Amino acid sequence: MAELHVIGQIDCAYGFPERDLFCKWGINTGGAWRLIEGTAEGQTQVDCPTIGDRAYFCHPIDLHFATKGLQGWPKIHLQVWNYDWVGRNNLYGYGFCHIPTSSGYHNACRTIVEIAIWRPVGSLIDHISSTFVGGGPHLRKTDIVYNPSDRFFLQTESMGYVSVNLNVILRGFDKFGIEM
Repeated sequence: MAELHVIGQIDCAYGFPERDLFCKWGINTGGAWRLIEGTAEGQTQVDCPTIGDRAYFCHPIDLHFATKGLQGWPKIHLQVWNYDWVGRNNLYGYGFCHIPTSSGYHNACRTIVEIAIWRPVGSLIDHISSTFVGGGPHLRKTDIVYNPSDRFFLQTESMGYVSVNLNVILRGFDKFGIEM
């Protein structure tokens, strides 16, 4: 079986309307992929920056996959949340990216692994409710985040970006006639 190792971190979030942020993340793969080692989902700590608008997480990711095919290449999906002054957790948005298919170090400076975060736009009543009560529009099914055909029907707004640094190691793909 071919193997994929991903070692890296969720580095920071920026461009959001508020500062006190944290991320929930997960990995989505196709049926031919098997997670051998590592955790397929997690959550960062809340970062409350006093200077600047970047929330730094430096949350580690360490994954080891085995696969029999390329279909369903792994994707990282994120939810960015805000921890407000009242102690509520408000969802700021969703985003995803494919794990790079080339081996090596990938960050926002060289090969861009910058995840754009978006959220659904609700009605006027949803907006008024979120102003007074907190929260906001949520997706009922979060798999729509990494399924591009279903997203065309959503009205969304951009919220910010999350920077991810990844080291990718490919092993055994050449034995199956796949040049990466």
